[in-house]
Amino acid sequence: MSAVKSPNSKRPVILFLCTGNSCRSQMAEGLVHHYLGEQFDAVSAGTQPQSVNPEAIRTMAEIDYDLSGHRSQPLTDFQDRTIDYVVSVCDAASQLCPDFPGSHRLHWSIPDPANVTDSAQERRRVFRRTRRELESRIMDTFAREMTARQRTEDD
Repeated sequence: MSAVKSPNSKRPVILFLCTGNSCRSQMAEGLVHHYLGEQFDAVSAGTQPQSVNPEAIRTMAEIDYDLSGHRSQPLTDFQDRTIDYVVSVCDAASQLCPDFPGSHRLHWSIPDPANVTDSAQERRRVFRRTRRELESRIMDTFAREMTARQRTEDD
């Protein structure tokens, strides 16, 4: 997992938050590392952390990102740290999220793929759909932010 921004780092830190820190927030953290890791640091936490969902690990392995070493972390681990963006990916976590002074706060209401109790094939399909939705939102939001930061630095 990426460390929270050191005093010498210029990379903004994104905290992804959900209830269990087992699926959506873990996948979002991994996607930032995978696609935007040179521009952003990413971490994730849960209001009620659980172990990382094996289907999330399999789904991320499909794009050659290894989540198997990730561990769920409680939100309290980050409350005294500098966070630039707080992104809640579920409604329950959004309601419980404390204030992080100076951070930009975003809320993405993404259904929990772990709630699917259908066949293994249907679970895989839902996890993949969740990954694609997270990819799209991350790239739309943070690739645009990265472009804006580069323009500012060039001025």
